[in-house]
Amino acid sequence: MKKFWILFLFFAVFNVYFGQITDSKKVIDSISAQKWKQSLPDIDSLTEVALIGIRVKPKDTIILKKTKVLPEQGYEVPITPFQLLKYKEDKTWFFFGQNNLVFNQASFSNWNSGGNNNIGVIGKVNYNLSFKKGKHFLENTFQLGYGFVSSKGQSSRKTEDYINIMSNYGYDLGSNYYLSTGFQFISQFAPGYNYSATPNPTLDDRISKFLAPAYVNLGIGISYNPNENFQVIVRPVNGKFTIVEDKLLQKKGLFGLENDGQSLRKELGAMVNVLYRLKIYKDINLINKLNLFSNYLYHTERVDVAYNGTLNFRLNKLITTSITGDLLYDHDQIKKLQVKQTLGIGFSYNLGIEDKERPKKNIKPFAN
Repeated sequence: MKKFWILFLFFAVFNVYFGQITDSKKVIDSISAQKWKQSLPDIDSLTEVALIGIRVKPKDTIILKKTKVLPEQGYEVPITPFQLLKYKEDKTWFFFGQNNLVFNQASFSNWNSGGNNNIGVIGKVNYNLSFKKGKHFLENTFQLGYGFVSSKGQSSRKTEDYINIMSNYGYDLGSNYYLSTGFQFISQFAPGYNYSATPNPTLDDRISKFLAPAYVNLGIGISYNPNENFQVIVRPVNGKFTIVEDKLLQKKGLFGLENDGQSLRKELGAMVNVLYRLKIYKDINLINKLNLFSNYLYHTERVDVAYNGTLNFRLNKLITTSITGDLLYDHDQIKKLQVKQTLGIGFSYNLGIEDKERPKKNIKPFAN
């Protein structure tokens, strides 16, 4: 019992002595309180609220952003005023070029059903050089094509031949309407022949050649271009000039020439151009072009009609398949409908810029 009271007295004296508040203990308690306050919020105090910032890392965030980008290849342009003036980058000159090479070949040896060895090649280029500044724009288009087929035992025969150069100045009038004044030159590279009438023709059998004929259109009007796939140009004042710089063909009375030896025919009328481009599927598109011309001075009811339809199948960035169809009626040339159709598989390579929206990606909003 004596030992118990001695031990009790020892702990009492120890607590009284060390339990006294000294200056050093005040400093230690203050430091401890500050650390405690920093680590935990004081939820019982309304005057000193401590907040803890929690960083949250978002997942599967969807950001919608519409931008103009350099598009992937796939369309045969023309670049339209809509694309030029809606393009937001500070850029005055735009260039687009498409190069096509289409070929076919057939070879036979002891083939029971018969056949003739042949090889055919068609080359086409379509270049567009355009300029914009404010509401002003200038389009320059160069379309060239030439093709031939060579068969055993026969002379080479051309299957494609054209030169089409266009230049158009415009001014934005608002609401997708534009002042439109333009120039167009159409001709061909090499002499043409009627192979049905002359299977092995000579130069004297020619029915056409470079600048015989050549067509020049010059006019002013209004164009409507609400989007990159549709455009209508109406020129109520348009001069059409037919040039035949070949003495032999001048005397055959072709191309609407009125007198022997006449080399230039002048017409004044109205012209309408329509462009409609339809995207059928991701890499399949149909381009429709329609041209109408009516002569004010002579037989206004005889409207010249020219239609071109091109169906493009892009297999990859370099290989394409194209089906083209042309319908032409010009009473001054021949009083019948002219028809041309081509089918080919070949190489296609694009340069420059096309206007196309970036494909939208499907993003799942929630993680599994």
